[in-house]
Amino acid sequence: MTLVRRVARPMLAAMFVVGGLDQFKHPGRKTDTVRPLLEKVGPTVGLPDDPELLVRANGVAMVAAGSLLALGRLPRLASSVLAATLVPTTLAAHPFWDEQDPERRAQQQVQFLKNLGLLGGLLLAAVDTEGRPGLAYRAKLVSASAHRAARTTRREARHAARAAAREARLKAVQAQHALG
Repeated sequence: MTLVRRVARPMLAAMFVVGGLDQFKHPGRKTDTVRPLLEKVGPTVGLPDDPELLVRANGVAMVAAGSLLALGRLPRLASSVLAATLVPTTLAAHPFWDEQDPERRAQQQVQFLKNLGLLGGLLLAAVDTEGRPGLAYRAKLVSASAHRAARTTRREARHAARAAAREARLKAVQAQHALG
């Protein structure tokens, strides 16, 4: 792991670990914030109608995935989980478009954009293969290899069939000469 990854991952993860712990310990602070989004999206997605449970679950996910990212364990999965937790958190906590007060609207917009920047960092971390080929590249290699193997097998089968046909004709000619 490069020095940049070793330093950047814990830096990116720190906010999620601290914020997740706060959400888990003190969900009441966030339940009022979550409720409007839960009322809009909850029935469609099939979420339980318990904002406190959802805030705590989000906090646990943030702590677990943030810790994994900080330690460099399963960083792509951890980053993906953190990105998934950040989207509803940002939409629920920073709806600057609903604010009427210009000063409050500006504050919410800054927080929204900060979270958008974090989301960008998480998406980069989620696709970071550390210089090794990703799954798509590996799948393409396996597919190409399987295609070559199938083509070679078909070619060898044709050659074997032709050789068997030649051998059969030769044996037939030899048998006619032996009889005649």
